[in-house]
Amino acid sequence: MPQDKTGDPRQSAGNKLSVLRKHPIFADLEPEALDQLCRYAKHTTVKRGATIAAKGDPGNNLFAVVTGTVKISSSSPDGRNAILNLIGPGEIFGEIAVLDGAPRSADATANTNCELYIIDRRDFLPFVKSQPALAMKFIELLCARLRWTSQQVEQVILQNLPGRLASALLGLTEERKLDSGSGTLAITQQEISEMVGMTRESINKQLRAWAGRNWVRLEHGAIVVLDTDALRELAESGLAGE
Repeated sequence: MPQDKTGDPRQSAGNKLSVLRKHPIFADLEPEALDQLCRYAKHTTVKRGATIAAKGDPGNNLFAVVTGTVKISSSSPDGRNAILNLIGPGEIFGEIAVLDGAPRSADATANTNCELYIIDRRDFLPFVKSQPALAMKFIELLCARLRWTSQQVEQVILQNLPGRLASALLGLTEERKLDSGSGTLAITQQEISEMVGMTRESINKQLRAWAGRNWVRLEHGAIVVLDTDALRELAESGLAGE
């Protein structure tokens, strides 16, 4: 995995403890357990575009995102790409292969410059077995991933193209806990097209139509959602909103 630093000695134990204590997955651990986790977690930074893990790789590590965004994706032999998820600060990835021991099910790429903590599977499995509350959090996480996958399949099969785009924008807004008009989705139109299975040209046409209605605002490399109610109504109805 390309990286700038791994296990950076300048990353003090106190700072590592502070970061992990704020991480939603690990925040409720008892102090002794959190100290133990700190000994396992290795700090690394990864530059935008670098491959963190490739589909088919052994699932040797669990990753916790501190800063930045990681793209989870898959590609076809003819070069088509599908973005399965975008993982941001406070989230983890790589848990499926770590827990079941099978190869990685998708590629993980740094979508921005990222700061991560990496925990080796050989350390993590005994640790999670000794922490029932943490095990429950991972069960909840896997359930959330399954619900997300079910929603994605439902949208592809049942929704028309505008409905799928509206659902994708709403999902990203809710994941990042952004209020309508108050935050920016740092995502390109090409990336959105790979998330919803539409051409970039179709994405651009639909977004420009919505911008004309003040539902969204288009910025360089980003989209600002201005009217979540309008998009939600469109997503629920599945009617074309051109």
